[in-house]
Amino acid sequence: MNETDGKSRDGVKGLVRGLLRDTIGSLEDGSLQPHEGDLVDETVRDVITEAEVRKVPDGGRLLLREGVLITPLASDQIVSRKINIRYQPSRSASNVRRVIAIGVDHGGFEIKPQIIELLIGLGLQVRDFGTNSPEPVDYPDIAHAVARAVADGICDLGILVDGAGIGSCMAANKVPGVRAALCYDASTARNSREHNYANILTLGARMQPIHAILEIVGVWLATPPGEERHGRRVAKIDAIERQYLRQISS
Repeated sequence: MNETDGKSRDGVKGLVRGLLRDTIGSLEDGSLQPHEGDLVDETVRDVITEAEVRKVPDGGRLLLREGVLITPLASDQIVSRKINIRYQPSRSASNVRRVIAIGVDHGGFEIKPQIIELLIGLGLQVRDFGTNSPEPVDYPDIAHAVARAVADGICDLGILVDGAGIGSCMAANKVPGVRAALCYDASTARNSREHNYANILTLGARMQPIHAILEIVGVWLATPPGEERHGRRVAKIDAIERQYLRQISS
């Protein structure tokens, strides 16, 4: 590692620590307490059913923890009654270290150690899904493993790296419950979390220099899900997914 990369990495760490501190503080300082009686806090629940949604007035707000399972009927109510969803990162808010899944193919193998170093330096736990050598592997296998870990709640968020980032993004998004986003700069990283509640970041190792990739990772991790109107739109994305899953199973 040269001196420039070291300075860039230290700068990214400092930026992310500050943003994470601000994010966690905003969740603990009462800023998300009910406003005019329209917010219902259900962050203690692992599954949201119709019963919980019925507590929220039409057009009101429902505060959930990240990774919660919303039943199809509950999701339909959320959309039809225009209920706004706000997500609270569960592990950060409880001072438990978040677990990040990482997976790379041979195209991303060389930069994986530097990403892991950044994650550990931020106080995050890392679960490594490979690959562990420069020998060619099939990116869909790696992407599927990481996506399942995130969708099943084993890991909070995931990061995938291949040559261009496109194939891993496509493969991960085939797993229900995954919202994988290919990001190529800080702006797209921030947008994917704030507007789309992305839970997996995909990167192209051959598309950007390492300092840019580390910045993308840092900004993505530090950006919380956005305000209520974004949650309502993400709920519609999830509803589309469930619609086709029901057709397949019927």
